[in-house]
Amino acid sequence: MKVVIPGSIPQAAADLLMKEGFKLSILKDDSDYKELFREITDADAVISLISHKFNPYMIEKMLHCKIIANYGVGFNNIDVQFAREKGIIVTNTPDVLTDSTADLAIALMLGLARRITEAENFVIQGKFRGWRPQLFIGTELKNKTFGVIGAGRIGTAAGIRAHSFGMKIIYYSKKGNRHLEKVAKAKKVLLNSLLKKADFISIHVPLTSETFHLLNKEKLSLIRPDAVLINTARGEIVDEKALIELLKQKMISSAGFDVYENEPNLNPDLFKLDNVLLLPHIGSATREARTNMALLAAKNVAAVLKGKKPLTPV
Repeated sequence: MKVVIPGSIPQAAADLLMKEGFKLSILKDDSDYKELFREITDADAVISLISHKFNPYMIEKMLHCKIIANYGVGFNNIDVQFAREKGIIVTNTPDVLTDSTADLAIALMLGLARRITEAENFVIQGKFRGWRPQLFIGTELKNKTFGVIGAGRIGTAAGIRAHSFGMKIIYYSKKGNRHLEKVAKAKKVLLNSLLKKADFISIHVPLTSETFHLLNKEKLSLIRPDAVLINTARGEIVDEKALIELLKQKMISSAGFDVYENEPNLNPDLFKLDNVLLLPHIGSATREARTNMALLAAKNVAAVLKGKKPLTPV
């Protein structure tokens, strides 16, 4: 059976699948859609990247495919319903990247609270002339309110981390989260209330038709001028143009981006702001997480092709 696999993911996936006896077609260029399209037409399984868009046109051509194993926890790049209609199982990689992504959300919070990027650039530019009383005054985290939008695995982990700094935790989620409430003394609130009360707001919902522009201009306007917004989920959850305008006007103190609405094409206005921290979608970019993501995707493929149930079906 033929398995199409991106050449850029850790070797662990290829090693596992070769050991299982599958024939591998390793993509030389993950961004080359012509190569991807050519290889998937006779594939029995595909390990996809979140940058690969599997729309109905692509899926329609996958005549032999039994599984699309997404290398990532988000799966908005795949038309799951259409794949299901075609008898194709879709899987993702939850749990294994929870800690790495939660860590990054906290890193963005710390970076913005203590103005790390601004201070580093100040030093690099040769402007540092010694200690000064008012040099890059930031804010402490203790007793501040950390608002979690989406209390799933990653949101829970981020909330617990923030609690360890002595922060008060509030969260917005469809369901209650007893674990977060017990461990971090978190309180479930409505979205509008969270946006008005939180000093730091961290987004952790998946991108769906319901969450697209969940934070639109109206919702963003509820955020306090001294508050910070952090997004390590998906860029399209936020109306980016509206957010940029509020950041320009200092109606929102600062924002940390790991994802963007039109990724990888960034709004050029972002580069003109001094109150943002911009990262290149590296939420799960740790050796541990990326290797375990590869192994989980490969195990899902092996299970389905051997007639067993997938480990993490969507």
